[in-house]
Amino acid sequence: MTLSERIEQSTAYVAEQLGDLKPEVGMILGSGLGEYADCLEEAIKIPYGDIPGFLRSTVEGHEGQFVVGKRGGLTVLAMQGRFHYYEGYSQQEITMPVRVMRKLGIETLVVTNAAGGVNTAFAEGALMLIADHINYSGQNPLIGANLDEFGPRFPDMSNVYTPVLRKRLLERTESEGIDLAQGVYAMFSGPCYETPAEVRFARAMGADAVGMSTVPETMVAAHAGMQVLGISCITNMAAGILDAPLHHGEVVETANRVRKTFTRVLDLVLEVVVER
Repeated sequence: MTLSERIEQSTAYVAEQLGDLKPEVGMILGSGLGEYADCLEEAIKIPYGDIPGFLRSTVEGHEGQFVVGKRGGLTVLAMQGRFHYYEGYSQQEITMPVRVMRKLGIETLVVTNAAGGVNTAFAEGALMLIADHINYSGQNPLIGANLDEFGPRFPDMSNVYTPVLRKRLLERTESEGIDLAQGVYAMFSGPCYETPAEVRFARAMGADAVGMSTVPETMVAAHAGMQVLGISCITNMAAGILDAPLHHGEVVETANRVRKTFTRVLDLVLEVVVER
């Protein structure tokens, strides 16, 4: 079965489960951040394992289901857990959910992740609005035959993270006294955490945070003409900044600690999207 056929099959199944419900915003919730999906009202849950042609999430902190419901006057389709390149899937496969969202009519994608802080001005628990990214994963989800129904062969990546939405969100968070930094997110393939030398390299490239996700998804969204907002939760300082070993439990613990602020920021994101 081709990638296009898998996308069509998955989309048809999800659409059938939703009936007349038409999602307007897509969200991808990263490690330790999936509980926002529990805030959605009148929720419909669709386990990934039930969707024909779909993948399964294998990482702690990722529930592995679509949750569709109401929040902030919008119908939101949230991924409670994403797929990662390091799980052994191709980047074409891990970005299938974004293609499915677009086929369902979603025009705005909100991506979140847990990230390691490279910018020494950040503290654990800080939230960073992604202004741009660096793809250092060694792959690209758009390699291969172009899916013409979604976008052009050579898509522009000048403004992957929609400037007007970023501006509005920064205004909203500032008015509420929420400290939301802006920065550049660099993706490494994982699953190893970066070495101190790689973190120094990332800083030299202009990165403020590093992680193992998000970039393929936003590239595919940009290819499909979607508006994008990205938010990183700085759950730990990257290797070499603090004299301490890195572990995934710390990522989930920090995400849980900032859940209230993170929830409020995502609510403000929906307010910003309504204004468009």
